[in-house]
Amino acid sequence: MRNKKFISILSLALIIAFVACKKDKNPPTITILGNNPDLVTVGSTYADAGATAINPDESVATVTADLSAVNTSTSGSFEVTYTAENEYGTANLSRAVNVVISQSNYIGSYNLASDCSATAFPLNSAQEGVASGSDGLQFDNFLNAVGGMATATISGSTITFSSQTISTIGGDVVFDGAGTMNASGTEMTVTFNYDSSQIPLIGGVGSCTATITKQ
Repeated sequence: MRNKKFISILSLALIIAFVACKKDKNPPTITILGNNPDLVTVGSTYADAGATAINPDESVATVTADLSAVNTSTSGSFEVTYTAENEYGTANLSRAVNVVISQSNYIGSYNLASDCSATAFPLNSAQEGVASGSDGLQFDNFLNAVGGMATATISGSTITFSSQTISTIGGDVVFDGAGTMNASGTEMTVTFNYDSSQIPLIGGVGSCTATITKQ
């Protein structure tokens, strides 16, 4: 009976020792600090919050961060990869870094080139874009000679000029538009629809495309 009890205790001890030994033979565990995913603006400098790593015995392991894939000059989703290793293996973990166009990117002076009518929809070639709300852009002196204001909302790379009216001495110019912004937030290509048919002789109805480039 004593022998059986001894054998049982010995077996249990061996099992516990085996499990403990097996459990310890693992690579480090990495913990990412800060936000994951992280969000930064095009043109900004990315400051990585880093990561920590712990070995199974609770000692600290060294973490190497690879930031080479992150490109803040253009919008997109990128990854920072963290690596930590010990004698039992290597651990890897990634942080997503989303680089986005924000209002600060598209406020400023613009040059405008278009195939629009110089009389029915005479867009001003020099535009100054100022903030409109939290996600919009406003252009003053939008039409050559007669001025007027145009506003656009921007969502990601999509630019929308909702239907709006500029009143002139000759009559109203009604227009809307939609287009896209490039990945660096410096150029917009917009297709406008306009109706200035109220203006005698020079007015009309049509559509045209404008390229609006930040200076």
